[in-house]
Amino acid sequence: MSGESFNPFRMAQQQFDGIAEQLTLDEATRTLLRVPDRELHFNIPIRMDDGSYKVFRGFRIQHNTARGPAKGGVRFHPQETVDTVRALAMWMTWKTALVDLPLGGGKGGVICDPHNLSMREQEALCRGWVRRIIEILGPESDVPAPDVMTSSQHMLWMLDEYEHLVGHRAPGAITGKPIGLGGSLGRTESTGYGVVFAVREALGELGLRIEDTTASVQGFGHVAQHVIDLLTSYGGTVTCVSSWDQKEQAAFCFRKKDGVQLKELRTITNSYGEISRAKAADAGYEVLPGDSWIEQDVEVLIPAALENQINRDTVKQIKDSVKIIAEGANGPTTPPADAVIKERGIWLIPDFLANSGGVTCSYFEQVQSNMNYYWTRDEVISKLDTKMTEAYYAVSQMARRRNIPMRDAAYMIAIARVAEACKLRGWV
Repeated sequence: MSGESFNPFRMAQQQFDGIAEQLTLDEATRTLLRVPDRELHFNIPIRMDDGSYKVFRGFRIQHNTARGPAKGGVRFHPQETVDTVRALAMWMTWKTALVDLPLGGGKGGVICDPHNLSMREQEALCRGWVRRIIEILGPESDVPAPDVMTSSQHMLWMLDEYEHLVGHRAPGAITGKPIGLGGSLGRTESTGYGVVFAVREALGELGLRIEDTTASVQGFGHVAQHVIDLLTSYGGTVTCVSSWDQKEQAAFCFRKKDGVQLKELRTITNSYGEISRAKAADAGYEVLPGDSWIEQDVEVLIPAALENQINRDTVKQIKDSVKIIAEGANGPTTPPADAVIKERGIWLIPDFLANSGGVTCSYFEQVQSNMNYYWTRDEVISKLDTKMTEAYYAVSQMARRRNIPMRDAAYMIAIARVAEACKLRGWV
């Protein structure tokens, strides 16, 4: 499952099938949870700035809503596929169940490249996306959020269109909104911080001091930047980060043996998280090929970009120094690579545990919006820390008790909770 043949939905189903067998789920429950409950595929015609019209393909997929409204981001990406959206919707079901949120799993996407769209065209795309799925959106049915190449501005356009169509204020209908317009303090950093909270607990369990730890991070978007921010504030050192270069259509790595400087890198990075190679070189960074992040001599690897990054080929490049892999991205590790990681005894914190800080804080935002009462940043981060720590130890204890990988333990907890909800509702 590497290279061109990679299919994230097949991978998600393969992961589910293995756990369903261990949990001895009945056939009806397996059939129900193996595929999404509902899928919407639609066209979004947009008038472009030059007066012409262009049609974009969009999706909204709800995997399961037994435990609550569907929750999940909206991705704008030129290589978006319906199978990617299906996989992410399924993973979101398990993620919300694992951290015990009263939500289900959903995901949305539009096949487009925001780099090539003006802000007016992007606004039209956001409003068009909402119009096509208005009948399934809402705080009690389906709550979107930002994801790859979407932002708080995109979410506010979507909310404004939703409120216009339903005829009343509904700030809890969409999360990831700007601060002051229904957004939550701490939301931007929540996914990256959640990854580091999990890494912090894992290092403690392994008897390692975070101050003596080095890490390599793939990506330089919101998740990666806030991973670097919190990890370095704890005394850890990030020696390598990677970044996509849109012009070259390739990724590059930026390494400083004594530690990358987040503030410095941010000054030479555009709004899409693309670091200027020339300016980085001038600042003393080694510029390396894009896959170099995985072969660094560090204790912690944090893939925080896209899926299928640690596969049967790239897993061979992981150094013996690596003790922990924390999946900041969704689906970065394929099953063949998982088997190698298990054999080598590397402690892997699976994606839907490690990166669940984002949906947890989205839930906090939803609660605050519905109450029309907002918490301080310290309150949000403290509640996030508590949720992440509780979820981490629930998974870790099961993994050690049953002598199974962390991913299997996390799946067992999450799938069992969703299956029980389906059973109690009388669906199966």
